[in-house]
Amino acid sequence: MDHLSYKTLTVNKKSANKGWVIIDAGQGSLGRVASEVAKILKGKHKPSYTPFADCGDNVIVINADDTRFTGRKWDQKYYLTHTGYPGGQKKTSPRELKAKSSTLLVERAVRGMLPKNRLGRELFRNLHVFAGSEHPFAAQQPKELTLNI
Repeated sequence: MDHLSYKTLTVNKKSANKGWVIIDAGQGSLGRVASEVAKILKGKHKPSYTPFADCGDNVIVINADDTRFTGRKWDQKYYLTHTGYPGGQKKTSPRELKAKSSTLLVERAVRGMLPKNRLGRELFRNLHVFAGSEHPFAAQQPKELTLNI
């Protein structure tokens, strides 16, 4: 019996086969799109997934202006931040955040679904969000990905 064929292979940063993927943010609601983007960034869609390594793909999210919420979340949902001083808590609605920059909505949703450690911060660098349909990563030959959501 060949015992070497039963070894579990782990992927590290150098041996990871990283690709480029384009996802249209207008395909579904923000949470459903963000969860799929987080899965691809982490590499959970690959058979060589390793939980402690950056083995996911680089993701380009286009059409961040077309993000949708279900229900009345545009007005009822809010994001909390704190300045660190007493009484420094601030509320922001998605409508206000989109008026500032529509890419912030997608980035904030995806960041919340990544691990809260060094690996999560490293994975977040592989995310590129654009408000329109143009992006500067044509040389990387990204694959268009349609989500079933």
